[in-house]
Amino acid sequence: MKALYPGSFDPLTNGHLDIIERASKIADELVVAVMINPDKRVLFSLQERVDMIQQAVAHIPNVSVVASEGLTIHLANRLNASVLVRGIRAVMDYEFELQQSTANMMLDPSIESIFFVARPEVSFISSSVVKSIVQSGGDASAFVPKAIFTALEEKIHG
Repeated sequence: MKALYPGSFDPLTNGHLDIIERASKIADELVVAVMINPDKRVLFSLQERVDMIQQAVAHIPNVSVVASEGLTIHLANRLNASVLVRGIRAVMDYEFELQQSTANMMLDPSIESIFFVARPEVSFISSSVVKSIVQSGGDASAFVPKAIFTALEEKIHG
């Protein structure tokens, strides 16, 4: 089975990495898709995000990283992925993901969505929270892979 894990990943957090590691154990191949979301203001360029994620997942042989825009379901079709991977941290994530999955089912009923419930130790982490902590002078090193923390510090504080 080929699975697709889409997101903006600005930046990738340890919560995202946990989902990638867990999904890679059940998929033959997992593609992490760094998506352009016109509704989000991003800190890192698309290529910076791809490069950081490639470094963070280098230890997982069946994971690759791509950049894309447009509908996730169209990318899944282009890649011949039969499963979309999503993570859920809280009830509000579930509501959003339910809407997205229902829309995807209507667009292509042959593609399934699989939800991974966040582990408690990473359930509160989001890219927005991490950026906010660093911008406010806090230490977010426990919430992102080391190389990403270094890039985040440099991007925000120069």
